[in-house]
Amino acid sequence: MTKDNPVPIADLHFLIAEDDEFQRHWLHVMLQKLGAQHVVEAEDGKAALDILQAKDQRIDISFIDLNMPKMDGIELVRHLANSESQTAIVLTSALGSALLLSVETMSEAYGVNLLGTFEKPATPEILQKLIDSYQPPAVRLARKSLPVFTLQEIRDGIAAAQFEPFFQPKVELATGKVKAVEAFVRWRHPQHGILTPPAFIPVLEASGHMEDLTWLVVERAVAACRGWHDQGLMLGVSINLSATSLAEPGLAERILSHIGQHNIDPQYLTIEITELMAMTDVPVCLENLARLRMKGFGLSIDDYGTAHSNVQQLLRIPFLDLKIDRSFVAGASQNKQMHIALSSCLELARKLRRNSVAVGVETREDWDLLRDLGCTYAQGFYIAKPMERDAIPGWIEEWSQFF
Repeated sequence: MTKDNPVPIADLHFLIAEDDEFQRHWLHVMLQKLGAQHVVEAEDGKAALDILQAKDQRIDISFIDLNMPKMDGIELVRHLANSESQTAIVLTSALGSALLLSVETMSEAYGVNLLGTFEKPATPEILQKLIDSYQPPAVRLARKSLPVFTLQEIRDGIAAAQFEPFFQPKVELATGKVKAVEAFVRWRHPQHGILTPPAFIPVLEASGHMEDLTWLVVERAVAACRGWHDQGLMLGVSINLSATSLAEPGLAERILSHIGQHNIDPQYLTIEITELMAMTDVPVCLENLARLRMKGFGLSIDDYGTAHSNVQQLLRIPFLDLKIDRSFVAGASQNKQMHIALSSCLELARKLRRNSVAVGVETREDWDLLRDLGCTYAQGFYIAKPMERDAIPGWIEEWSQFF
């Protein structure tokens, strides 16, 4: 049992859906060596579906081969998405990583609980990592469930100054030095504790009331930056702007006013906009972006790779940083197709003479790959989760001991 897996492997029930007898037996043996005591087998997709739909049969994790007779793994995933089965699934194939990646994307779109994929043959290390990521349905549901708030409750929370930015470090891969942090808004709710954006951002955006929260975050992030500078930590801070803010006339002057009150040089503040926002043709948005850059602020294009922009569209924005979306980073060290896609993104940033920032860095393998590929900066849980402003100096002191 691990920290992330509350269920001992001996208590989990496994299904192996695999038509090749040797592969099926080999996977069964490895699971048993890892401590599994409840493993059933199916030699095709139809037999697997019968087991998964049986009322008296509990299956926690299903290992599903893609290429099977009678019903292949792809069709089986579709049936599971439309059933009441709560099994978590792992997809496997000998037909290459490109196919696995495609079916992985399909599975996520269907909403099934996908633990991951692997190319045959399996190894104990791969299996252990996948099993460790399993969460029982009740735990997953509890973690996904969010309290529902009205617009007025959220606005009352803003008025009561219950919202504040947490900060995630951005580290230079070549040196390991912490160069900046990104601000992520959190709601310190008196009853529900720390709440993340899904609990309140959709309501604010749908009602057109994002601005009060945006400017509260700007003010508090700039104040935090001033505090770190006073301690000798010359950190920059990145702040995400909404499309509504970007369309606000006089945006640059308003941000200048905020940093002027705290005597912060514009170079220490980076404004982040999504790739989709960077594709805008709205004149006032383009004017604001140009003026922000002219005044010395940094500009960063976030979520690159998710909106299918072209280089010509990107070059209309005087950006300094290209942030590579986590979907290109996670697993790239293990997946050849993802490796190629990630390399292409980094090569574009390099040719444009822009900094590259990889987000979603969650493992040492991710870090090593990005460093070897020449990525400029990295963010992610491998480095640190977003934290309160007062925790940043102590964390930097601890981090610096490794470099």
